Amino acid sequence: MWRALVFIGLLCVAAFGAVWLADRPGTVLITFAGYEIRMSVAVAAIALAGLALFLALLWSLVSGILHLPSRLTFASKARRRSRGYQAISRGMVAVGAGDTIAARRYANEAERLLGREPLTLLLKAQAAQVSGNREAAEAAFSQMMEEDETRVLGLRGLFVEARRRGDAGAAQQFASEAVRLAPAAAWASDAVLEARCADHDWRGALEAVERRASLGLLNKTTAKRHRAVLLTADALERVDHDPDGALRSAQDAVRLAPDLVPAAAMSGRLLSRKGDLRRAAKVVETAWRSLPHPDLADVYLNLRPGDSGLDRLKRAETLMKLSGGAPEGRLAVARAALEAREFARARDALDPLLQERPSMRVCLLMSDLEQAEHGSTGKGREWLSRATRAPRDPAWLADGIVSDHWLPISPVTGRLDAFVWQAPPDVLVAPELTLHDDVTADLDDEPRPLPAVVTSSPEVVPAPAPVSEPVASNEPVPEPEDDVLKNELRAALSDEQPVRQETSLPPPGPVIFPATPPDVPKPKEEAAARRSVFSVW
Repeated sequence: MWRALVFIGLLCVAAFGAVWLADRPGTVLITFAGYEIRMSVAVAAIALAGLALFLALLWSLVSGILHLPSRLTFASKARRRSRGYQAISRGMVAVGAGDTIAARRYANEAERLLGREPLTLLLKAQAAQVSGNREAAEAAFSQMMEEDETRVLGLRGLFVEARRRGDAGAAQQFASEAVRLAPAAAWASDAVLEARCADHDWRGALEAVERRASLGLLNKTTAKRHRAVLLTADALERVDHDPDGALRSAQDAVRLAPDLVPAAAMSGRLLSRKGDLRRAAKVVETAWRSLPHPDLADVYLNLRPGDSGLDRLKRAETLMKLSGGAPEGRLAVARAALEAREFARARDALDPLLQERPSMRVCLLMSDLEQAEHGSTGKGREWLSRATRAPRDPAWLADGIVSDHWLPISPVTGRLDAFVWQAPPDVLVAPELTLHDDVTADLDDEPRPLPAVVTSSPEVVPAPAPVSEPVASNEPVPEPEDDVLKNELRAALSDEQPVRQETSLPPPGPVIFPATPPDVPKPKEEAAARRSVFSVW
């Protein structure tokens, strides 16, 4: 539309000029070399315009002849470039499809046509990784390091290769250099944070979290939670040699995350040692309202050393009121009542937990209650037998690991704040590895081998001992004395092996706890059965 209007406007201007010249007649005289040329002004204007057009055409012809070799060269380069990028496209498709032969062929063709282009180097590295040629992949990533625009990509590739060959020091150096060059690179900041956590450099990890939060790589809620976890880890490491520093770190963690159980438990325990019972109780009560936990109950019941069993029972009843009758509150009351020899109160607390299918800890408490109230009876053995088949109580879980105490990072992936408090499943299945879907997935970290599922840390718990059906008779069954039972427990624990971090994938299929054939429990088997339960009391 606008072009049509402009064209019409130019026609109007030309018509106006022609009319203007026609209304003003005149003569143009040219004298050159004895010749005299006389013409009107209109004819002279037309001749001048024709001469300008002729000169423009002549210049275009001469310029075209002069630039013909360069244009032919440019067309050849354009064709080579087009073929090169076509080879890159086909090579990336071959990499994604896992066709190693085609990937190498297209990578060589792209390098021949395009030279050391960034995409050419990337395809070359990808083809080498798919083919399993790690040395060629590292060489391609090292070439990327020589160019400014591909330096961070080269660092990432070298970082991944260093991780694959198990060179943690080199991987950390590559990640640190990438953070220096590109602070917003999420993979590099994650790797630096992971390395500092693995080295137990909690203060350095805090700096990494602060930097990630300032760059917008973490939202405020997650950053606050990570700071609290790192401060708790620092407090756990300093509690033995620097109690005051550990208390400061724990209190800072509680301020950031009042519901973080390990921080609240440590803060309450250290405050009670200093005699500040009111603040200790407040910290524990706040965390207990969010998540009733046995560690919090243990700290709260023992705030003041030397208290009687009745005093601890009163505190346990306070916890049960705060939790609204939650199972952990009832377990705390039952344990405190058992220690205070208030057997009726212990039965009242446990009675709602016996309505459906009581858990392991509930069965063990009932076994202790029967033995403490009635002596060595068949009912105690009956509850102990039921404990080996009862549902498992909540524990700390992360990435297929079941632990009886909290850890700041996952032992499998190194992920921060990975452990959650929940009941483990009855059938434990190793997590499946996920396949890479995108064509550049080989630049990402390889899935790490997962260790076998562990039911306790730092020791592996043996399988539950064979147990019998509930004893029908009420006659007392001979049972070893307490000191003999303790010796048998130590003997059972001495047979256990330390946790092994496997270097290969676990066997396929679920890891299922063996069924318990009917048999009469023996003292050593009884101790092993008790050890198989996470007793946090």
